[in-house]
Amino acid sequence: MARTPSRSASGLRALLRDERFWQIALQVILVVVVGAVFSYLFGNLTSNMARSGIAFGFGFLKNPASFAVGEDLIGYTAQDSYTKVIQTGIVNSLRLVAAGVITATIVGIAAGVASFSDNWLVHKISRVYVGLVRNVPLLLQLFFWYFAVFLAAPRRENQIVFPSSENAWMVINNNNVNLIGPGLPNEVWVGLMLVALSMLLFGLLWRAMSTFREGRFAAGLSGWISRIGNAALIAGVLVVNYYLLFSNSAEDRLFFKGGVLALFTNPAGLWIVALVVMAIAFFVLWRLRLKAMMDAGQDGKPFLIGMIVLAIAAVAIVIFAFNWTPPTVTEGGGVTGGMEISTRYAAALTGLTFYTGAFIAEIVRAGIQSVSRGQWEAARSVGLSNGQAMQLVVFPQSLRVIIPPLNSEFANLAKNSSLAFAVGYPDLYSVANTTFNQTGRPIEVFLVMMATYLTLNLLISLNMNQLNNAVQFKER
Repeated sequence: MARTPSRSASGLRALLRDERFWQIALQVILVVVVGAVFSYLFGNLTSNMARSGIAFGFGFLKNPASFAVGEDLIGYTAQDSYTKVIQTGIVNSLRLVAAGVITATIVGIAAGVASFSDNWLVHKISRVYVGLVRNVPLLLQLFFWYFAVFLAAPRRENQIVFPSSENAWMVINNNNVNLIGPGLPNEVWVGLMLVALSMLLFGLLWRAMSTFREGRFAAGLSGWISRIGNAALIAGVLVVNYYLLFSNSAEDRLFFKGGVLALFTNPAGLWIVALVVMAIAFFVLWRLRLKAMMDAGQDGKPFLIGMIVLAIAAVAIVIFAFNWTPPTVTEGGGVTGGMEISTRYAAALTGLTFYTGAFIAEIVRAGIQSVSRGQWEAARSVGLSNGQAMQLVVFPQSLRVIIPPLNSEFANLAKNSSLAFAVGYPDLYSVANTTFNQTGRPIEVFLVMMATYLTLNLLISLNMNQLNNAVQFKER
């Protein structure tokens, strides 16, 4: 009489044949192996540091830094701690990255669209710019802009004034560049950057909350792990955003006023809040007008009038409420008023802008070429000019091809900003380099740098991926 297998043996065989079990098991094994490797490496590191009489830790960040920083927006002095000087470097890096993303996108889109221009000269300038800049290393370009352009500018006694001394819009000397600009205090500029960073984090929060709302979880153990991970992510983002937006004390090791407090406690900041509210209202009116035109066949004129009123009010606020002042040339070559930026910052921003813009131009050109020729012909058949066809028909369709590689270029710009130290700009890498040279703590300092750049790039990637999903064609 044949023996029948036991129920436990049959259950084990069924479990081993289950593909879902192996998917989870392999992931658990991988996590254990990676954890064991990092545990071994960290133990080896701490033992080597102990033999040298050094204990791993970040307590040294409380000590006075004792070195000056050429540019800062949070009131750093040489008597402050290493924590504050590193935060100064982070703010300086964010200032460079944020401006670089905006200017590189503008230059890249302009050069990419210009490559399709019917004007021979415009087309050739675009092609020469892209071919030249893309094939020269960024570090050499930064040296060029700093030493050959900005540092080679005349001294203050013979500075360049455009268009005239009586009506100056821009003043350039070998120390600073003064432009017509808003008279916003440093606190408001930092607050704007913190709010922008918080919005990137809100993108992460929105994705996690959408996952819960739509119930996009796998069955079994992996689904519960995903639920716990998303819940922890939501809690972490809320805590971080609280400190970024509402911090008001140096006791929490954040030496700046939170973004919301900085904006709501300053008159110029209140006008910026008003602009944000108006932008949200404009977007709502635009959506309502689009819905009225598509669903009800109406012209949407009341919504259009509201949008025009909001646009006029926003322009008036920008012009009259931000205390725009031109640079004023004084006797002896001095300059007062306007928005002053150092030649170091100007060289770093210019180099990053034109270098990244050249790659963005090729991405834009490829995206436009991906739109079929029939779309051009259809646009012309209804009487649209080349410019109108590009703006209303072709370019919106090309975004689904443009945005994915644009994600990589923005991330590259954030990482390439660390080269700004080569021209003397005190970004995160520059102040961190001085910090570990003085403290002899390269491991801890490099961990802070790696965490900062990793977080920034992950936030850029996440939000660009969400934007990419929004512009993709939706199948019905």
